[in-house]
Amino acid sequence: MTAGPAPAADRAPAPDRAPDPAPDPVDALMGAWRTELPDVLRPATELAKRIARLATALDQATRRVLPELGLTIAEFDILVALRRAGDPYRMKPNELARSLLLSSGGTSNVVNHLADRGLVRREPSPDDGRSTMIRLTAEGVTLAERAVRANADAHEAVFAEASPEAVRAATEALRELGGERPAPSPRRTGRNRSRS
Repeated sequence: MTAGPAPAADRAPAPDRAPDPAPDPVDALMGAWRTELPDVLRPATELAKRIARLATALDQATRRVLPELGLTIAEFDILVALRRAGDPYRMKPNELARSLLLSSGGTSNVVNHLADRGLVRREPSPDDGRSTMIRLTAEGVTLAERAVRANADAHEAVFAEASPEAVRAATEALRELGGERPAPSPRRTGRNRSRS
């Protein structure tokens, strides 16, 4: 004689299952294309959309804190690049322009504004007296460090709902995906602008 199923009260509880995440705008976008033009979807399409959405959120977070410091995005980029260079916090104008993907003329205009505010100064290059270096002043160093900390806090807030484990896992996955390798030839010609 076989025993019947155990009463509900005696059964072992089912293991906890994390609820499915609520749909978000990327889910809606993917669903729309899946319905309207499914052949445009690629294995990395959703990942690309989510990276783009995060990049926008991080950029907006930076733009919200900079006005409190009296800085534009371009001014912030230059101050941070010079501070990141290490003591004595100076770079050649062409090095600065290349590191920020700016034109030399655009860099010069921003440097002029920063110099007028006493945040940077031009000085002769120690290697070639005919060329100049852009150097942070003491006030520039202080403001650059305040800006970096404010930006770091703003970016951390973007990921406030994510667990440390999820952040680490995403970081490792993106490191693998974005490793140094030759870029494949695009399927179609097009303009692709990125800012770093």
